[in-house]
Amino acid sequence: MKDAGQEAAGSLPPSMAAALAAFERHLRSERSLSPHTARAYAGDIRSLLEHTSRNGVQAVDGLGLTHLRSWLASQHSSGAARATLARRGAAARTFTAFAHGRGWLASDPGPQLGTLRTRRALPHVLRKDEMESVLDVVGRQAGAAAQATQLEAAVALRDAALLELLYATGIRVSELCGLTADSFDHSRRTVRVRGKGDKERTVPVGLPALRAVTRWLAAGRPALATAASGPALFLGVRGGRLDPRTARRIVHQRLREAGAIRDAGPHGIRHSAATHLLEGGADLRSVQEILGHSSPATTQIYTHVSIERLKSSYRQAHPRA
Repeated sequence: MKDAGQEAAGSLPPSMAAALAAFERHLRSERSLSPHTARAYAGDIRSLLEHTSRNGVQAVDGLGLTHLRSWLASQHSSGAARATLARRGAAARTFTAFAHGRGWLASDPGPQLGTLRTRRALPHVLRKDEMESVLDVVGRQAGAAAQATQLEAAVALRDAALLELLYATGIRVSELCGLTADSFDHSRRTVRVRGKGDKERTVPVGLPALRAVTRWLAAGRPALATAASGPALFLGVRGGRLDPRTARRIVHQRLREAGAIRDAGPHGIRHSAATHLLEGGADLRSVQEILGHSSPATTQIYTHVSIERLKSSYRQAHPRA
């Protein structure tokens, strides 16, 4: 599969295509961004450079604030959402800073571009009883699968461990897929997680999740493992490391089968775990550490969820609400 830099080679002037390829290497190796974020930023900058070249600029040294603004204006006119425009603005600022650092731009126009504020929607969460019901159903399915084929039994054990671990830790699906069996310290009930920016953190794990992982390792993983599996904790049916896209599909499918009212997905389970921690009395700083947020402002949104639930309960229960 071609990366964004390679795809751009046919539609950009050679010097711009080379700059884009260098930028994508920078994102992956020096910024340690996830492959998803690196692809998104590279795609944004390809769009920016194509827009700029269509306006008569054939090299990065001709890129200026006017081009940045006209590019974003064209994105807005085509119907791009505020969140998308905010990300593309961030990608443009990252690129101009990179180009200025490489000496391709005499000055960096990025800081003059400004930052678009996005309207932050409250995250979608499952109630505690909904989450408990889902995990109970998935756990029973894993137990019943012992009477099925070896493959079906292994998949059921994997999916039960996957869901239990997502809810117990609140980790991102990409972080989950990056785990190995050695990531766990069973005596301390913790797991080492490598998150955004290649930063490592230690997250507590509850006993139900540890038991589900132990059952998967003992009775499920060996049935799927191949010589190419390596140390990956979660495996696909062909023995390779489970990828985030497949993990998302699994979660959506298991939630539907368990009768969940809301189709939350892995990110919804992460939201649910954070909200339930705060509702149970955990302090914001601890939840920030567990989730791997670099800023407490990111975690603050979960307090809004709890407040909205409190107001909803009040309106439903109080006779003069």
